[in-house]
Formats: sequence, structure tokens, C-alpha cells
Amino acid sequence: MFRQILLILTFTMSVAILQAQNTSSLYKGTVNGKMPVTLFLQSVENGCGGDPYYNAMYRYEKVSNWLQLSVTEGMKQQFAMVEEGFTGLMILKKDGESMNGIWISPEGKKQIPVQLKKVSIGKKDMESYEKKMEQLNYENHDC
Repeated sequence: MFRQILLILTFTMSVAILQAQNTSSLYKGTVNGKMPVTLFLQSVENGCGGDPYYNAMYRYEKVSNWLQLSVTEGMKQQFAMVEEGFTGLMILKKDGESMNGIWISPEGKKQIPVQLKKVSIGKKDMESYEKKMEQLNYENHDC
């Protein structure tokens, strides 16, 4: 009986710790100063120690489906975000509640400015974005 209680307590604490280590943020802004865009960025603690890794997706409002991004964080809050299938690349720098940078076409000929601001949303809405991120990852990487 004591073992079962200890096991349940350990499991509950592990789940709570894992959930606390993931942080999600929503950014809204524009590409090229006029095309509305939404970016969802989720920081996930690395279970092996070290820096977190990121899950991300974005879409052009009312124009495109969600595009999954492969994210690498560099020095000084700089991020390289490559679209699934390498249909484009964003290089963004986080500065407080903003992320600014450029979107680059795969051949490198187009470089378009990107400006984003962090948006506050409710827990239920954030969970909806997290579920969409999970579904998108499944669609792109399930064997």
C-alpha cells in the first residue's frame, strides 16, 4: 500500500515538473509590414540538462495552414526558424516582448522584414495552440 502511494506521488510530481518546464508564447505581427502572421513558440526543457529546445509553428492569417518550424537558438536570443520542407527561413531576434528579423526564401533571393509582438491569451486558448502544435508534429513526423 505504501509503495503504491509513493509511486502515485512520484508520478504526479514528475508530470507537474514536466508541465512546469514547458513554456508557450504567442506572437502576432506582420511580414513585409502588411501581411498578418501568427507565431506559436514553445520552449521545452531538455531532459538531459542543458539548453531548452523549441517547438514552433506559424501561419499567414486567413491565407495559409500552419507551417511547422525547426528552431535553433543562437547567442543573444537569436532564432533561426526553418519551415518544414525548407520553403523558407526566418531569422529573428527576441527583444523583450518583441521578435524582429527577416524571412528568407529558399534560394535566398527574397528577404522580407518580420515584426512580431507577444500576445497574452487565456489558458484554454493556449492549450488549443499546444494541441495544434502536437497534431502538426504528428502529421509531419509520424511514420
